[in-house]
Amino acid sequence: MHMSDALLSPAVGATFWAGTLGTIAWCSRKLRENLDEKMVPLMGVIGAFIFAAQMINFTIPATGSSGHLGGGMILAILLGPYAAFIVMASVLTVQAFFFADGGLLALGCNIWNLGIYPCFIAYPLVYKPLTRGNASPARIMAAAILSAIIGLQLGAFSVVLETILSGRSELAFSTFSIMMLPIHLAIGVVEGLVTAGVINYVRVARPDILESVAASRPLGGVSIRNIAVSFLVIALLTGGVLSWFASKNPDGLEWAIEKIYGKSELPEQKHGVAPALKKIQEKTAFLPDYSFTKGEDNKEAGKPREQGTLPPVSGTGSSFSGLIGAGIVLSIILLIGMAITFIRRRRP
Repeated sequence: MHMSDALLSPAVGATFWAGTLGTIAWCSRKLRENLDEKMVPLMGVIGAFIFAAQMINFTIPATGSSGHLGGGMILAILLGPYAAFIVMASVLTVQAFFFADGGLLALGCNIWNLGIYPCFIAYPLVYKPLTRGNASPARIMAAAILSAIIGLQLGAFSVVLETILSGRSELAFSTFSIMMLPIHLAIGVVEGLVTAGVINYVRVARPDILESVAASRPLGGVSIRNIAVSFLVIALLTGGVLSWFASKNPDGLEWAIEKIYGKSELPEQKHGVAPALKKIQEKTAFLPDYSFTKGEDNKEAGKPREQGTLPPVSGTGSSFSGLIGAGIVLSIILLIGMAITFIRRRRP
């Protein structure tokens, strides 16, 4: 559900950039006040896992479409909403700048759509009430599926609104909504199942982590070593191996656009902010489309894939991208955590 710049006007893109930056500042302040230093490495390894997991597109049967894990619910349940939003913002920023996955103008929208709804709506208003006092595996499963569906539906509808507000008349509101919401309902069910599996694993291995996060209390004497190592290993295996087997079908957003417009991308803007940002992205993205050679997976067209589309990752390039990307995300989040800790220690 990574939007490209072609879907947005500069005004809408800037508005969501402002909202996203404001939320990042608010979350950073909350973390500065309450951050448990033990949480920082956990943020890093889970962020690396989410980066790798987002590379794996899975086929939606009988549709010709695919979906990928958003990961917002996993982050919120394991880290709390404030840390989760910072991690999601870090993951999507790395994807946009270094792998050209999603446009730079659209980055604010993408962080908002994949971060705000799971972290600050689905998690506190749906998941926490449903699991309070009875966090059995079955209850976690039900709460995770419902929360993932709600978060993803809100994100998909937000994509529709952002596109319509941008004046893209090629995609009518009603038709675009009818295409986007059902396909993301199916994706939400899969995300919920994966989320439940991850959370139930942590529940068995270190239930005190879930209890501490749910109660907003420090991890204290809770050991995170085994869980951290597990997530790091899974991230490396997912990004380095499983990315080879990602579905080559268009993702839910591309599929919906193609059903309406006939192509998976709208025409790019020729002048203004978007082309300027694209030039910046072309310089920063050293592995565009998660491949060594730009457009190597689009031989039929004989040219690079259009900006913002999710590539059918495969081959050595995807493995290298998965490993390098996970490492970058891990490093950035650790640096952010250390910076917040340093600022907190220096303030009275």
